[in-house]
Parts: sequence; C-alpha cells; structure tokens
Amino acid sequence: MRHVLSILVRNESGVLVRVASMFSRREFNIDSLSVGVTETKEFSRITVVVYGDEELIDQMTKQLKKLPDVIEVQSLAAGAAVFRGMTLIKVRADERTRLDVLKMAELFRAHVIDVQTTTLMFEITGDDQKVTAFLELIKPYGIAETIRTGLVALERGENTIYDHAEEREYYGKNLL
Repeated sequence: MRHVLSILVRNESGVLVRVASMFSRREFNIDSLSVGVTETKEFSRITVVVYGDEELIDQMTKQLKKLPDVIEVQSLAAGAAVFRGMTLIKVRADERTRLDVLKMAELFRAHVIDVQTTTLMFEITGDDQKVTAFLELIKPYGIAETIRTGLVALERGENTIYDHAEEREYYGKNLL
C-alpha cells in the first residue's frame, strides 16, 4: 500500500543524508523523494513515498522521529491531502502528428515548453494518475524521454505540520 510521509526537518547541511540513510540502514525502499525549503528558511520539508503495511509505516515514523533534526513526521492520507508531481516529456512529433499531440496535451493541461522540428516538450503537473494517463495516450506517437519529480504534498484544511510539532520540543526548547 502506498504511503506519503511529510517530514519537517531543520534546514541544515547533511539532514537529507541522515534521513535517507535511516531508510537505507533499515532496508526501507523509497519510491519517490522530494525536498525543499518551506516558508521559513529555518525548516525544510521532505516528502517521501513508500510502500508497505501500517506496521512498517509506523516503524518508519518512529525511527524518523528519533533523528535529532526531524521536527515532525506526518502520514498523509489520500483524501486528506493534495499530492502533486511535475513531469517533463519529450514527444516525437512531425508535421503529420504535431496537431494531434498538441490537442491531447491541451486536454490534460500540459504546457508546451519547447518546440523543435521533430519533437515537442511538455510540462505537466498533477497526481500520478493524471500524468500516467497522459503518458499512455501519447505513447503511440513516440516518447523520446521523460523525467518526473518526486511527489510534493500538503494536508488539506487549516491544519499544518507545525500544529503537530508545536507540542514537541527540540533540544530542550520550544520549537516554534
């Protein structure tokens, strides 16, 4: 079963390596990983997609919370969060097929970001199902190459990861 973990960490050198090493040491496989700074320079957010049962996810969460630079770990449920990824896709398209490919891209709200004589490059954002459906639709035209970012996610509604972290302490002092 797919799980998305949102991990709030201190924005310091080496934190990503320590978090990734925890997964590696315990032989947890990471399906997707995305990292970026938050609205506060002091924190970064790591979004990890992993597969496993509830017991395995609970074990991962406990191990992550033991790391000194990890502030909070959230497991984001499908209906309670918004998930997005970005994909760049280079498609073979000559004068005969170009219009068809462009129409399909428009249906999926994919943006044309490069046009060459024999290829088109698109940027598409959305959940995995949307991106996969677009890739399947244009596959017959010839996909030259693709690259996908790791998933990013935020909990819906007013709650934030900071709400969960406020009660925890970091190095003996209040967090926020």
